Amino acid sequence: MRRRDAGKPGAVRRGSRRLVGGLRVRLVVTFVLVALVSAVTATALAYRDARTAVLQRTQNAAVDDLRERVAAVGAGLDLPPDQRSLSRFAAKVSEGMGARIVVARHQDLTAVSDGYADTEGRITAELRAAVRSGDGARFQRVQWRGDPYLVVGTPVTYADGDRRTSGLEVFVITDLRAERDDTAALLDSVRTGTVPVVVLAALLALLAAGTVLRPVRKLGRATRELAAGDLGSRVAVRGHDELADLARTFNETADALQASDAELRAQEAKARRFVADVSHELRTPLAAMTMVATVLEEDADQLPPDAAHAARTVGAETARLSRLVEDLMEISRFDAGAIRLDATVTDLADTVRASLALRGWTDRVTVELREDVRAVVDRRRIDVIVANLVGNALRHGAPPVTVTLAAPGGDRVTLEVADRGPGLPPEARERVFDRFYKADAARTRSTPEGGYRGGGGPGEDGSLGQGSGLGMAIALENARLHGGTIEVAERPEGGAVFTLRLPLRHPEEEEEEEGEGDG
Repeated sequence: MRRRDAGKPGAVRRGSRRLVGGLRVRLVVTFVLVALVSAVTATALAYRDARTAVLQRTQNAAVDDLRERVAAVGAGLDLPPDQRSLSRFAAKVSEGMGARIVVARHQDLTAVSDGYADTEGRITAELRAAVRSGDGARFQRVQWRGDPYLVVGTPVTYADGDRRTSGLEVFVITDLRAERDDTAALLDSVRTGTVPVVVLAALLALLAAGTVLRPVRKLGRATRELAAGDLGSRVAVRGHDELADLARTFNETADALQASDAELRAQEAKARRFVADVSHELRTPLAAMTMVATVLEEDADQLPPDAAHAARTVGAETARLSRLVEDLMEISRFDAGAIRLDATVTDLADTVRASLALRGWTDRVTVELREDVRAVVDRRRIDVIVANLVGNALRHGAPPVTVTLAAPGGDRVTLEVADRGPGLPPEARERVFDRFYKADAARTRSTPEGGYRGGGGPGEDGSLGQGSGLGMAIALENARLHGGTIEVAERPEGGAVFTLRLPLRHPEEEEEEEGEGDG
């Protein structure tokens, strides 16, 4: 049982930074937008209310002043007036109304307090009709030559109590440019005040974002540490809000994960210890059984046929059991991390040839070995890899079996073992390095009941008996010890190809490291 890496810390870190950065940006943008909308809305409402108040005050003042002056001056006017008396009436009415222009009309006669003023464009026909109806004072705001004006009109009635209109109409024209400028200045002031409001909102948003997102950043940091393998990573829980609940849930999850990991590690250690102890205890009785089986095999020719067959079967199974015990002990050392490389400068081509010659495979395998490929490796473990890969191809594949040693790049070396057998289906290629994995019987050539594609290689004597079922797993572990790997693929022309890839450490690099150590 091997604990796998807990994901990709780099991806978690980048995702956490994107999350925190995105939340900060969204919070700041939201605060600024809310502040901007609020400021614009307040500005619009303030401008509307201020403009309405200013205009209403001006309108009321103009209407009241007009009524007072008409009442004060109209008593001395004889009706119907002539042009002179009407002009004098308009002038007297305007005396108490400041800069306003007064227009008096009676039938076809018209008098203006400012004789040079153009009043035709400012007193509209609608206002004249409304005043002529005799329903009291009327006013209208107009634009004349781009400037605003307030025009107030009122009919003059007789003073005899029956409120009959006399036919005299009085209009007063008030310039609203000052009021326009005042409201515009107010709008500019409010608009200018919007900028510091938005800036203040942005600062408050940054402050709030920092306060809100600080627990998120701490939680993200703890998550990255947990993903990197630090199961003791925790976050401090402060407060009783949702973020505190999230931190509390994270801590509980981390506690449960740490407890599960500790339990799994304990079970894994017990399993390794059990396998190692059992394998060790089996070595002594197996040694005795091997000696007995060897004696029986030597005398098998002198035994009856059935007894001879039984003696040879016992010898073969005892040898297989011995290899299984040795492989179990080797695997247990890998799991315990007790394997160390005895690396020396090695000629890889000579190592491959020696491994094939030791097992009597020289005539059964075609070799294409690049010479002068020297690297710092553990020669014995490279021999184990070669024995397992070639033995697996001979036992389960079909000839010709080809072994190719190449150095395609300056920093890597490859060793390919290919055969022309039926190959491996995709599901078998994914599990071929699993321990005790048993492939399809169609791939097995020497054992009718099916064999282990992941089985061990042939024995030291070159026999092709069934392996222990751990050989390919041991080969992969030895490759990983060297910083390499083993890959399996299907050949286009049929058959399987196993490729050992190793980083090529040159002898010069090893000598430099030794020199640094001596220093």
